[in-house]
Amino acid sequence: MKIYTIKDIARKAGVSVTTVSRVLNKRPDVNQATREKVERVMAECHFTGNANARGLKQTDGETVAIILRGRENPFLNALAEAVLLNTQGLQASFLVEYVDETADEFQTAVRLSHEKRVTGCIFLGGRIDERAHVLQGLDMPIVFATISAQAADLPHAGSVFVDNFTMGRAAMQTLLDAGHQRIAIFGGDRTSADGFGHRYHGAMEAMQAAGVPFDEDRYVDTRFSLRGAYDSAISFFTRKPDTTAVFAMSDTVAMGVIRALQDMGRKVPDDVSVVGYDGIEMGKYFIPRLTTVAQPIDDIARESVTMLMDMLQGGAPKHIAVDAELIIRESVSPAQI
Repeated sequence: MKIYTIKDIARKAGVSVTTVSRVLNKRPDVNQATREKVERVMAECHFTGNANARGLKQTDGETVAIILRGRENPFLNALAEAVLLNTQGLQASFLVEYVDETADEFQTAVRLSHEKRVTGCIFLGGRIDERAHVLQGLDMPIVFATISAQAADLPHAGSVFVDNFTMGRAAMQTLLDAGHQRIAIFGGDRTSADGFGHRYHGAMEAMQAAGVPFDEDRYVDTRFSLRGAYDSAISFFTRKPDTTAVFAMSDTVAMGVIRALQDMGRKVPDDVSVVGYDGIEMGKYFIPRLTTVAQPIDDIARESVTMLMDMLQGGAPKHIAVDAELIIRESVSPAQI
């Protein structure tokens, strides 16, 4: 007679190994219908478990996917490295999956749950929108790093993030305090309920409070890569040469914009001031040194890994805000009126 393992039971029941472990340990945090399905499969397979299975250590046999959306984003690459550093000594296996920023990271998670039997997932640079509904069918813990999942209808999802609204407002306020009014914003989908949308709305609040109207033609939806930002900036400043400042929603975008301006014969910050977002290491040594909103990479990585490990043991998802910092450097100067 075939001897079934806990992984066999999970596969036959269509649930995660973690869920089977919770049923075996008679944990209360399992849906009744799911519990009955798992118990029925166990009965059919004459599976009773054993002392090792019932005493399953945290993360034993677990495989966690780290899905990074945006191959050319130095901030997310640095965050992925920090996440992996925080996994040292853990018994789970971790794999990193890179997807293009235009790809569907949620379908990638679904694919990995089938192909690699992943039992948990950390999204880096993900965007919570209508595509995220597919995650409701995944019975595994999920952590969104850098964006809040508080408003998402995802019961298995936690998140670690900075207050993007407040920091977007602070970034814009820096340019307003320097006397700029013809300000462009280079970013992602500003209609979304994720970090880009929050940064945009924070920036708009700062402009409204200052009585400075925002010209809708100065919003640029760009790819978050040096080349994408460079191309977008060349096109934009050809159309709007009177723009005196840019709030870029990532440092990578800011650097692409600055290179484009220099190639067009414009000086930063003498002709155009630029504020970035993320606080990547390169910004300290760029010419000019970049004014930016620095996200705490180590804190985000540590909290994300800790939360996911706790959730794999049956802990509830949390939503943790960490502090960001506005760092003033050389890329902003008073507007030339």
